[in-house]
Amino acid sequence: MDKKIILTGDRPTGPLHLGHYVGSLKNRVELQDTCTQFIIIADAQALTDHAKEPEKVRESVLQVALDYLAVGIDPAKSTIFIQTLIPELFELTSYYLNLITWNRLKHNPTVKAEIVQKGFGEAVPAGFMVYPVSQAADITAFKADLVPVGEDQRPMLEQTNEIVRHFNQTYGQEVLVRAEALIPKMARLPGTDGNEKMSKSIGNCIFLSDPPEVIKKKIMRMISDPSHTDIEAPGKVEGNPVFTYLDTFDPDTAKVQELKDHYQKGGLGDGTLKKYLNEVLQTFLEPIRKKREEFAKDPAHVMEILKKGTEKARQTASATLSEVRDAMGINYF
Repeated sequence: MDKKIILTGDRPTGPLHLGHYVGSLKNRVELQDTCTQFIIIADAQALTDHAKEPEKVRESVLQVALDYLAVGIDPAKSTIFIQTLIPELFELTSYYLNLITWNRLKHNPTVKAEIVQKGFGEAVPAGFMVYPVSQAADITAFKADLVPVGEDQRPMLEQTNEIVRHFNQTYGQEVLVRAEALIPKMARLPGTDGNEKMSKSIGNCIFLSDPPEVIKKKIMRMISDPSHTDIEAPGKVEGNPVFTYLDTFDPDTAKVQELKDHYQKGGLGDGTLKKYLNEVLQTFLEPIRKKREEFAKDPAHVMEILKKGTEKARQTASATLSEVRDAMGINYF
């Protein structure tokens, strides 16, 4: 039986953090043994709201690749590629734009929420408005069966499948493949400030590449239970980010449960709890950081991995584009 095809990836706007690991990277490492996985470094999409700082996007391409390799994504099993180096994706985007209305794009819930989050107001870049169509091109170019997304990104995949349906109906051929959402078990890790989402723009992240002293500093400043001002008083476990992190990263579940019971009874200080979390995260992140440092010693080798992955991905995208042009009747020669 053929392996399922997965399309996943990240916008290169900086190094990746623990939220990325929980939400996607961990799954990618597991899935690369059972699925055909394409991982896109979506620099074109990053430019939709970073057009005036392309150097940041360029530098982040390498940083993201280092994070991928450090967590165990294997270029022999997963195809990692750079979006802007595959012109077929842009050609597909231009054809798909004719199959969707501007009004539909404006009412995409994910796009609407991100416009507010980014504070665009009325000055929304046109490239940003149409990036769901660009995502549709990415997904369909590789005929992905599965696309790992959080619940907040589900509308983007729904829009992709609308385009798939419209294309196949319009041109009378089942060329494009409908993709299914693959929702991770734990889609989000809260930020160190208690915000429900870890985000680079908010500054509440622990990065995979952070040095030990920075990790410790961030942990000791973490929000826990704001009402727990007296060590002897009972504290809340539910909704406490410190315990969320322990549940996620500490393999000693019995120890975590012991800490929860103690905290709820009273007599366990937040400082002591955070010191333990620091030990857990340092143990988890140390091998990732060391592996990353080794790859960082030879950036040319990392870029060669991306070059080969991009060449392989382009062959696949080119084959799909040829089918699309045939279906549309515009393969003239």
